[in-house]
Amino acid sequence: MTDLQRAPGTPQGGARTDLDELRAEAMAWGRRPRRFGSWYATEHILRAMRAYGWTIIVGALGQPIVYLLGLAIGLAALIQQDIPVPGGGSVPYLVFVAPALLMTATMAVASEEFTYPVLAGFKWRRYFYGLNASPLSSPQIANGVAMAASARMFVAAAAYYLFIWAFGLVFSIPTVPEPATAWLTIPIGILVGLSFGLPIMAYAASIEDDRGQFALIQRFLFMPMFLFSGTFYPLTTLPIWLQWIGWISPLWHATELGRIVSYGSAADAPLLWLHLGYLVLLAAVGYAFVRRAFSSRLAK
Repeated sequence: MTDLQRAPGTPQGGARTDLDELRAEAMAWGRRPRRFGSWYATEHILRAMRAYGWTIIVGALGQPIVYLLGLAIGLAALIQQDIPVPGGGSVPYLVFVAPALLMTATMAVASEEFTYPVLAGFKWRRYFYGLNASPLSSPQIANGVAMAASARMFVAAAAYYLFIWAFGLVFSIPTVPEPATAWLTIPIGILVGLSFGLPIMAYAASIEDDRGQFALIQRFLFMPMFLFSGTFYPLTTLPIWLQWIGWISPLWHATELGRIVSYGSAADAPLLWLHLGYLVLLAAVGYAFVRRAFSSRLAK
């Protein structure tokens, strides 16, 4: 406020006080993006998802219906024998398959959200650069992408769980009390999506153009994991020269955890922690590479 703008009778010290208050308020608003920047980035990306919102809804609701009904009416009708589980007892085939399908659904969401949309933010739509021109930092932008994708994975996992519950597939085996932990398949599904998707996100942030790399990831990473990670049959039924695919696959580790919490499949504590630790390790290493890739790319 200048002397000409000051009201008659207003002391100069009062004008300086008003200016200081405005400056302090502006600084406070400027610090908010630094404090809540990850949430601002998440909000932006979630709003962008509205462009294909019906695809998200139809996929989240339609996929479990198609898979579970298809298996219940088709494959499960042909496989009359129950599947033995560790610790004794057995479960119907559809109960055995259901947790694996939930984990596969979140991995499929991760393979969508962490590939083309990430490259689009750097190359085609370039909105990551716009976000980076604001007070948001590059790690906050990366956090926003991961958190928005996690929100979509939550929708897919929750929809699958509701259908599993509606089909009566939260099961108990005779030797184990009925578990009250089946809902844990939802956070496990999000975790496997991040453990699979964050390394891919780091790769997508590091490339300059898509020359079929994402199609190769779908064909030579996602599909082998889906087929050879004990999804439709116990991993031990595969030849030993194929079992290694399951051992290194985050899908197998997540599926085993899902079966433990879904129908009380017995598991040794060290094995349970091995499954969980492997998923957390993959997600943590992938996140570290994501932060590095975003910081390097947005600094150019």
